[in-house]
Amino acid sequence: MEAKEKRITLNAKDLTIGYGKKIVAKDINLSLKAGELSAIVGINGIGKSTLLRTLGNLQPLIDGVIDIDGNSLTTYQPDQLATKISIVLTEPLIANNLTVFELIALGRQPYTNWWGTLRQRDTDKIKDTLHILDLINLKNKKCYELSDGQLQRVLLARALAQDTPIILLDEPTTHLDLYHKVHIFKLLKTIAHEMEKTIVLTTHEIEMAIQLCDNIVLLEGDKNTSGEPCELIAQHAFDTLFPSDTVSFDATTGTFKIEK
Repeated sequence: MEAKEKRITLNAKDLTIGYGKKIVAKDINLSLKAGELSAIVGINGIGKSTLLRTLGNLQPLIDGVIDIDGNSLTTYQPDQLATKISIVLTEPLIANNLTVFELIALGRQPYTNWWGTLRQRDTDKIKDTLHILDLINLKNKKCYELSDGQLQRVLLARALAQDTPIILLDEPTTHLDLYHKVHIFKLLKTIAHEMEKTIVLTTHEIEMAIQLCDNIVLLEGDKNTSGEPCELIAQHAFDTLFPSDTVSFDATTGTFKIEK
């Protein structure tokens, strides 16, 4: 049986990003599909978080076009966009006195009434999310009582409970050890594939992204490329990411080597 063509949910063309008149990166073109995990990678300060925030309409683009499900990002009202995109940023959690269940329930706000009353379908969605992310035993714990890895799963659960086709995550593996970094990456890939979500994350874990992501957006400022990891390796896209006298890329293993 012929594989079904994946639907493009997020498309950016000739995108220029930055703050005010200050350009951080330009000529960004990408097409992200349902059922895929994508990573935005690059050196520090290159604009990874800026791109993510621009895709989520948290800051305006400088030039170019972003389409969500075939419609311009600028045509969506905030309440409409909240049913299309969920976002998890790196800012410290303000409401850390909430329980796990209460924090996840915030993801249902786009669907609840003016008072924020949870209906049966909202409660069912929260319970499903608790099961998917193995948080049942933690649902009554306060968020300040959680480890970094547990809190990251709760924040992902809140985004998943929002039930959007697109999930944007800014550095979801920060402060985690190697095991928990891999666990989050694999969990995100499973959710993307099995639930037909478009999941996009920024990360410094480039080798992990190469091994586990379906698509990579490589930011280098004026030159920005995107594609499957194997395509970017074949194009030698990672070869000049870091100074060659310090770090070199081994295309055969998909890893970086420290030059001694």
